[in-house]
Amino acid sequence: MTPEVGEAIREIAEAYPMSDLETADDGQGGAFVTVKRVPVEGPYVQNTTWFGFHITHTYPYADVYPHFVRHDLLRWDGKPLGDATSMGSFRNQSAIQLSRRANRHNAATDTALLKLQKVLKWLNSRP
Repeated sequence: MTPEVGEAIREIAEAYPMSDLETADDGQGGAFVTVKRVPVEGPYVQNTTWFGFHITHTYPYADVYPHFVRHDLLRWDGKPLGDATSMGSFRNQSAIQLSRRANRHNAATDTALLKLQKVLKWLNSRP
């Protein structure tokens, strides 16, 4: 894995010390990352989820996209999760894909940690 990908993983681990962090080398300099037991707020039945994503070997020049969460994430009110969500899989595990692409990605400031935090904030603020 590239030094930049390794540094991104270190930053995520430091920001989420209470979550188990799993990584797997993708064989091309990148890594698959799963952050477990991430607290969620908002309209959800569950109070935690896992987040999965792929940091490619071109990081930090490539956006970290998409993110995945537990397949059984449900809203209290029974409504669908809504736009920018779809069923999918991450590393052979059923998941909900969260499509939050950064259209103006800035390699100097947009880190994998910042992207994870933005996606989590978006998920938590769903009406």
